[in-house]
Amino acid sequence: MAANRLTIALLTDYLCGEYQSEVRFGVERAAEAHDVNLVVAFGETRARRGYTLDARGSIYSLVGAATVDGVVIVSSALTNHLGVEGAHAFCRSYAPLPMCSVGLAMEGIPSVIVDNALGVEAAVAHVLDDHACRRVAYISGPVNNEEAKLRARVYRRALEARALPYDERLLVFGDFLIDGGRRAMRELLARGVDFDAVIAGNDNMALGAMDTLKAHGIDVPGDVLVCGFDDVAVSRVTRPSLTTVRQPIKELGAVAVKTVLRQLGGERVPECSLLPVELTRRESCGCGYYAALPRAPTGAPSRREPRSIAEQREDLERALARSVTVPAASLDAWPRELLSALEEELAGQEGRFLGALQDLLEAAGREGVALDQLQGAITLLRARVRRAPDDDLEQLWHASRILIGHASMRAEGEKRLYLERASINLSWTGMCFSTSLSMPTLRRTLAAELPRVDLTHVAISLYDDPQRATLRSLFLMENSREVEPPPASFASSCLAPPGFLSSAERWSVIAMPLTFGEAEHFGIALVNSGANEMVYDTVRLQIASAMKAVSMHREIVRQVEIRERLEKERVRQESLVAERIQTTLVPARLHVEGLELCAAMKPAAEVGGDYYDAIATPEGGWLGIGDVAGHGLAAGLVMLMIQSMVAAMTRRDPGASPGELVSALNRAIHENVRERLKRDEHATLLLLRYERSGRVTFAGAHDDIVVCRAGTRRCECVPSSGVWIGVLPSIDAVTHDAELLLEDGDLLVLYSDGVTEARNVQQEQFGLERLCSAVEVSQDAPVEVIRDRILRDVESWCSSPDDDITIVVARHRARSSPGSAG
Repeated sequence: MAANRLTIALLTDYLCGEYQSEVRFGVERAAEAHDVNLVVAFGETRARRGYTLDARGSIYSLVGAATVDGVVIVSSALTNHLGVEGAHAFCRSYAPLPMCSVGLAMEGIPSVIVDNALGVEAAVAHVLDDHACRRVAYISGPVNNEEAKLRARVYRRALEARALPYDERLLVFGDFLIDGGRRAMRELLARGVDFDAVIAGNDNMALGAMDTLKAHGIDVPGDVLVCGFDDVAVSRVTRPSLTTVRQPIKELGAVAVKTVLRQLGGERVPECSLLPVELTRRESCGCGYYAALPRAPTGAPSRREPRSIAEQREDLERALARSVTVPAASLDAWPRELLSALEEELAGQEGRFLGALQDLLEAAGREGVALDQLQGAITLLRARVRRAPDDDLEQLWHASRILIGHASMRAEGEKRLYLERASINLSWTGMCFSTSLSMPTLRRTLAAELPRVDLTHVAISLYDDPQRATLRSLFLMENSREVEPPPASFASSCLAPPGFLSSAERWSVIAMPLTFGEAEHFGIALVNSGANEMVYDTVRLQIASAMKAVSMHREIVRQVEIRERLEKERVRQESLVAERIQTTLVPARLHVEGLELCAAMKPAAEVGGDYYDAIATPEGGWLGIGDVAGHGLAAGLVMLMIQSMVAAMTRRDPGASPGELVSALNRAIHENVRERLKRDEHATLLLLRYERSGRVTFAGAHDDIVVCRAGTRRCECVPSSGVWIGVLPSIDAVTHDAELLLEDGDLLVLYSDGVTEARNVQQEQFGLERLCSAVEVSQDAPVEVIRDRILRDVESWCSSPDDDITIVVARHRARSSPGSAG
């Protein structure tokens, strides 16, 4: 069996989307049930605006007959990047392999889709007919997405069928992401158009829209009703819980696998398989989580005439199956088994029903079922199964609800703990990878850190030729143990070195491209399935970034060798490379909500290690500024480490304590610089966490913070405290958070000592007093004008500065009062 085991591939754009994650779950479970191997290939970190997926030059082009026997393609996701025609061409490129398209009907290609028209019609009908809404807004998915277009068309048809006018101002576009829903709702509110309900093309956009409505003081569902589409896991636990159109996403993946396997078995399959959807009413439309008890069939006996389970068994089984979404075929018999256990309980076998319910909860949990759905099954049984007296039954229903509640809480708690563990471990691996500056060090880091994030079978291979036709193995791990990779190169279409995918046991792997940006392709990583979904993309980026760092470090070493041979060339080459590092890492775009923000960095003739950054977060953002002592490559390298670590840590925990981040960064920098690089460089560093309220929390040792108050029109100098980064192994005891509060219009000015210590011909320093004067004189001007005024004054004072000059100017703007809508 093992020698002839089939292998199928799942191709998707990324893994962390709710839709993509659910499809992958269904595909993996089906592959396991049918005893086939699985390769999951994805090509991009996340869907983002303005990005076009490189379908031909990416990992997808390496998946073919050399490795797999059939292909499942998540076309509904890929069309966001490729467009409809591009998605068609993408699918056709895999012929003659048996294939199945998921989510998008493809002419001439077997496809598995859901009844989008029925789902949107049900959502629109619910808010119009059941809730008497008349101004229904619609948030559509991406313009290029065929599913999104279809759902938007059905929305218009539903309005027309009820003689309601279509108002184009009520239609906005999103990108199927939560942030896209927030942006779409902000755009809708900015139009000033009235609406009493919002339907979104998927749950993520609906959740983002609710966030924005809440931020503007608009109550859901009191002022505006909201409905989504998909029924992803988070829709059940958000506040309010989200009314949505439930589509069987896991079942889409499972049916797609069966469709491919039937083709491999020589069967004819339908060109399009249509799966049903249903409206799930919850709190965001005002219906509550469980909208209604199951209704008895017409003509059924009244509650005063109890019927036995046997008399209504078939009807009960169908009703139970409808009450809970269970995608796995292995659980198809659960209604029958639960009813049999209930009959045995009623016949005197005490504990039989609760035991069966416990078994069902455990099995359903393994299949990713939302366990709280089983409360609906208990509600149904309580309504339909009665006997006199009912006291024992009421105790049974009560015990059942407690059992389901506890199981649901445990399941959610386990997910949260698993996620927290993965997040903590990824933060650690990120720090370790960021300091791996050679291939031997990188291999040691891979061996030590990958098992920490549940990656135990790993094959990392690098392209061996410019055309990326061959690969050479860099790192192999089997059962958490590193093994020696084979020396010979192999065809890229094999994805991994010979022997890695030849296990007698069934396997499931994730194939990830190792790229830096959109231009640099290093190779491929093949890793085992089963880790937290966030692990794959994060580790992929960490490894690729480490490879980039190795590449940069090699360049640095090469420049040092040149310096040793040619003294004059040393100075020139070192300065060029250091300047490139420093200027490349300057943020291309500065944006933190609530701040008018600009900055400038002017390297000196001998480039030092000035650093600044601005990192936006949902609640505000982070500002950082620092200066590495010394000049040249070593200073640039330390600055690179600081920038990478600050960016990684603040993005991982946007609400972290600045003092804790500075202390953690100091430990890593001290070890890197003193023990690994055998250098004595150190740096000033100031980290500021800005909140939209105007509160600024900061820590670190750098020059004073200049705050020009709009009320007094005078500058205040706020000192920073602490010690330099990299001097001591630990600075925890002397590093503490401090705070300042910005009022509307207040200016915040950060600068490096290249400003205040610039000397004129008489060797007088420019000084802090002149800096404050320049700010006060121009404080009403735009921040760019203030920045330029400071630069001009410094340049006039010192025409040839011997240190880098860095200036960051930010003006706080208080949040405006929310407008009314609805």
